[in-house]
Amino acid sequence: MTKIPMNKIVEMDGDEMTRILWQMIKDELLSPFVELNTEYYDLGLKYRDETNDKVTFEAGEAIKKYHVGVKCATITPNAQRVEEYNLKEMWKSPNGTIRAILDGTVFRAPILVNGINPVVKNWKKPITIARHAYGDVYKATEIRSEKKGKAELLFTYEDGTELRKEIYDFECGGVIQGQYNKDTSIKSFAHSCFKYAIATKQDLWFATKDTISKQYDQTFKLIFQDIYENEYKEEFEKLGIEYFYTLIDDAVARVIRSEGGYIWACKNYDGDVMSDMVSTAFGSLAMMTSVLVSPDGDYEYEAAHGTVTRHYYRYLKGEETSTNPIATIFAWTGALNKTGELDGNTALCEFAQKLEKACIDTIESGILTKDLAGLWEGDKPTVVNSKDFILAIRKTLEASL
Repeated sequence: MTKIPMNKIVEMDGDEMTRILWQMIKDELLSPFVELNTEYYDLGLKYRDETNDKVTFEAGEAIKKYHVGVKCATITPNAQRVEEYNLKEMWKSPNGTIRAILDGTVFRAPILVNGINPVVKNWKKPITIARHAYGDVYKATEIRSEKKGKAELLFTYEDGTELRKEIYDFECGGVIQGQYNKDTSIKSFAHSCFKYAIATKQDLWFATKDTISKQYDQTFKLIFQDIYENEYKEEFEKLGIEYFYTLIDDAVARVIRSEGGYIWACKNYDGDVMSDMVSTAFGSLAMMTSVLVSPDGDYEYEAAHGTVTRHYYRYLKGEETSTNPIATIFAWTGALNKTGELDGNTALCEFAQKLEKACIDTIESGILTKDLAGLWEGDKPTVVNSKDFILAIRKTLEASL
């Protein structure tokens, strides 16, 4: 068959087992059907270290140029990884760096299949987590002191005057953390959430803890409310969808009692935690889509899970692995579908949608990776390794083409 042409997108390779799957997906599910046209960036930890992480910043800027990117899972190093890879320093999260460059919001939603039912029995529709992708604990500055002393919060204005508050007068050793956010980024977050809710015709929930964090979290609450009232309320009402604010603990209770089918907007760390909770309760972290959307209309698609380190070590020993590639495949299909949509390339959009359907149909036929087999409620499944699962998807895809 004639391969489908496409305009250039940004491709960001990653680490460990997901890097292996990345190549398998390209070889078996993409390259035979599409004239892949990507600007390639290697965000594997070794190359990030070689370039002093310059490659990550270059990839982020490239997304702003081409408007669509697709990213493999990457390692965010801790002390153990610094030693294991003999790194120059403990490099920051590539995801955090790219999110800061694009000033976007991460939208994560579960991939639903018949035969794998949510742990929460009343969940019938996907719950989309909208995660603010800037600042907070991911950009925090920390101090550890072994001695007594007083910690203060200091803000110096441009004219040199100061605003100072005592944090705590330590009678023993302790730890202090300073984190921040910006009005401009919070506004971008709010706009992205409201626009995404309108585009998908879903209710939007937003939750923080302003009763405790009376300045930090309240700033988020007030900005969201102001933007909604002045710019989006009328359109929400026309569509018959709702926006409301609630405390984060109340939101958790509401979510568990709900049937799903809405967007739940969270601050950066809350979104990190809640997206894992939602994806696991729906089935698996490997069955979760993730897209970073910037206010300027740039899109970066990725898997919501990590690099599957345990499977990678087994792979290096020559042992068979049964790693679920679905979220990584959907990162590619999301990027292909979006660039096709932006460029008016109907054939590319149709291919991406058929590949997603082939993934779902393969699972629903009872061919599963090991992680899904334990969740399967249908007839006895056929559990296969990573390569055979991808080949099974290809067979289903070819039949549909």
